[in-house]
Amino acid sequence: METRADRGRVEYGVRVMGSLFITSALLPVPHGFATRSGGVSEGRLASLNLGFSVGDVRERVEENYRRLSAAVGAPLGALHTVKQVHGDRVLQATGGQRTETLRPQLGDADALFTEQPGDWVGVSTADCVPVLLVDPEGQRVAAVHSGWRGTDADIAARAVEALVARGSRPEKLLAAVGPAIQQCCYVVSQELAKHFASRFGPDVVVARGDEFRLDLSRAVVLTLRRAGVKVAHMDVLQDCTSCDSARFFSHRRDSGRTGRHINFVVHRF
Repeated sequence: METRADRGRVEYGVRVMGSLFITSALLPVPHGFATRSGGVSEGRLASLNLGFSVGDVRERVEENYRRLSAAVGAPLGALHTVKQVHGDRVLQATGGQRTETLRPQLGDADALFTEQPGDWVGVSTADCVPVLLVDPEGQRVAAVHSGWRGTDADIAARAVEALVARGSRPEKLLAAVGPAIQQCCYVVSQELAKHFASRFGPDVVVARGDEFRLDLSRAVVLTLRRAGVKVAHMDVLQDCTSCDSARFFSHRRDSGRTGRHINFVVHRF
């Protein structure tokens, strides 16, 4: 699998609040994959926890969002998110506001896109694969949450199809695949490993005796390729959220007792 992970990955927002998020050099609009640094949450949720349902103090999470908004340079009221359900539904985000109040979630979905200038869309992760899509010609952006269930349901392809339905051309889309749990840490059942190997090919599974490890990011890349996105237009950041406890929350590493990241892209061409 071709990646650009070692070419041009940069820290973004570092001059504002510290290393709040990392970016891909491929995408021509403001975007980022949040780290756990630069916030005010404490303990196991330290410090940039962006999840409201993980036992954090709401005021701290709200302050974390304000810090992220300041680092991005986009109004918090223009950020759209969804209630993620590990499915294949894609929603269109419209009507962002230029306020500093966080908007309610749009609905049940695992991907969303916008054509509205100034708006931004984001998905939450703590091991699952985040994908950011940019159409530089049609000026559309999308964010995708792809856990194993969503990957099996081809959520990344559904997002591409949603953009194509609005006039985008898949071969012109740019895709950044963000930090996620990598195959070094993602041990799965033999049944799930066989299922993914049958759907995406043997390269997505590493077998060591009776232990099976899943390369979920590779499966997502294959999904994007099948949907018409060019390999040369993809950047795969190979950071492992489970390995790097200093920078990332990890649901699996921390047995579910962990924070959440936001992975976002801004409609600003």
